[in-house]
Amino acid sequence: MNCEELLKALNDHVDGAELTELCEEFSQHLAGCNPCQIVVDNIRQTISLYRAGEPYEMPAAFQERLQQSLKSRWEEKFGSISTGSSTVGFRETGLDRPSEN
Repeated sequence: MNCEELLKALNDHVDGAELTELCEEFSQHLAGCNPCQIVVDNIRQTISLYRAGEPYEMPAAFQERLQQSLKSRWEEKFGSISTGSSTVGFRETGLDRPSEN
């Protein structure tokens, strides 16, 4: 197994494919390939951080810039949404508010 095959196998695994038949080759490759060890370690750390689920409050200034950027892009791409007697813009879609999840 080379680095390219290992990365494809990782992508397939993330997409839900079963990798049991590749585990031995995967382990052998990782044992001798430091760059792939780093990639796999970074993926493991990312998954651990995600699972920890600690929310991070965005700074207000960053949140405002992000909302303005999204609003501009939305309006460039879609304009305002007409719903018959009224026009719905970015703010009315709820996209300007943080999700409650």
